[in-house]
Parts: sequence; structure tokens; C-alpha cells
Amino acid sequence: MDFMPIANAEILGVLIAIFSVTIAAASSYYFLCRKSKGCLDPQKFKEFKLIKKTPISPNAAKFRFSLPTPKSLLGLPAGKHVVCRGRDSEGQEVTRPYTPITLDSQDGRMSHHFREMCEGEYLAVKGPQGRFNYKPGQVRAFGMIAGGTGITPMFQLSRAILENPKDKTSVHLIYANTTLEDILLKEELDAFASKFPNRFKVYYVLSQPTDSAWKGGVGHVSKEMIQDYCPPPAFDIQILRCGPPGMNKAMEAHLNALGYTSPMQFQF
Repeated sequence: MDFMPIANAEILGVLIAIFSVTIAAASSYYFLCRKSKGCLDPQKFKEFKLIKKTPISPNAAKFRFSLPTPKSLLGLPAGKHVVCRGRDSEGQEVTRPYTPITLDSQDGRMSHHFREMCEGEYLAVKGPQGRFNYKPGQVRAFGMIAGGTGITPMFQLSRAILENPKDKTSVHLIYANTTLEDILLKEELDAFASKFPNRFKVYYVLSQPTDSAWKGGVGHVSKEMIQDYCPPPAFDIQILRCGPPGMNKAMEAHLNALGYTSPMQFQF
């Protein structure tokens, strides 16, 4: 099971942690139909062993944790997150929410804990948690507006939709970052767009592109970009947003101005 931190007021952490917990691959595709009890507990922290830690960029690392048995399921529905517990540089306990980016088949304080973790050590996790509940087909289309690590719940939900052959929901993603190198999960997102061209579309926006040949959006996400790349207001669509506080506030203002009502919007 893969995780990244959800975006919130503490989004600019030193480390962006990506977790991976080993599970049986076949279970991932149809987890929405499974009724097996997962190994998480929403009320109590449970410990998972770190078995591999792999840096993937100057600001990101991948952590692989094992589940209790090879047949265990984490038990985390799409749209939900877990809470991880650790200690900051001063030894004070800190907890932070993280979003999974695979299916069931940040601040500097928590970043310190992950940076100091060694293979063989354990991480305390509890869940599922979160306000968002997803059922296949609950809307005709999702528009998604993400900034930085705010991509995590969007990726998780997109993957759940696209890998469920019975789910016909379409996804329209606008993903904003500073530079090309800051785009997380770009290879996976591009693969979605290639494999599901009629159901998944992604539009990248960079505030500081370094390549003159960049063909995506430039600057900040605007009302015009939302009009061009998200489904228009309708009773059977919903626009999801997740990013830094300033971005979330600006996107809410844009959406309101474009006629998206409160039921048509959700902020992770």
C-alpha cells in the first residue's frame, strides 16, 4: 500500500514521504467489492514494520512497510486516509494524516521522524479516517484541482475509479506545481491518460517552468483553466480540490464565481 502526505496547512515539509506496504496484487482491483476486515483500526494505533526505505528525489522517499501476513488487507477505502504517529526533533509526539496512493489489493516535525527511520523499525498507524465517501458511479465526472502533495487523494481516487471495470466515472485533473521536477507521480498520471484516454485527462500547470518548450499551463490555476479543463457545473459532477491553504481559498473563489454550488465542491 502506497501513501503520501495529504495537503493541509503544514504542507511544506522537508520530506515528502511515500509509503508502500506489500499486499497481494490481485486484491487491489476489486477492493470496493470486498467485505474482508482490514488490519487497520480507526481508534487504535497499530505498528507496521519498515522493510525498505528508498530515496526517489531530493525531497521524496519511498517507504515499504509489511502487513501482518501475506494475505492481509490494509482495509482503506478510496477517499480515506490514515494517521501516523512519530516524534519530532525535540522528542515530542506528533501525528499527521497520510493518504494512500494504491488500492486495497507535512510538516517538518513528522518529516523528521521519517527521515530518521531505519529499516526494521515500526511505524504506528490508525485508520481509516476522513470525510469523503466514494461509491462507484456516484457522479458522472470528477474535476480535480491539486497542488503539490495535494495530488495524493486525487491519485488514490483516480486509481480506484480507473481500475474498477464497472466504474464509468470520468476524471479531469488540473495539477499545479512550481517546476517540472516538482511534479509527483507524473509517470503514473501520464500512464492513466494513455491507458484511459476517454476517462482520464490531466493538465499540468507550472508557476516557474524552466524549459521554454513547456506546453502546459503557466502561472497559477485560473478560472479560465477550470472552464477549459474541468466539467462545467451540473448536478451530476463534483470538483475536488487539495493543495496549500492559499490555493484552496483561491480555487474556492474561482469555483463559486463559475457557478459551482457547495454540493458540487469538496476540499480534502
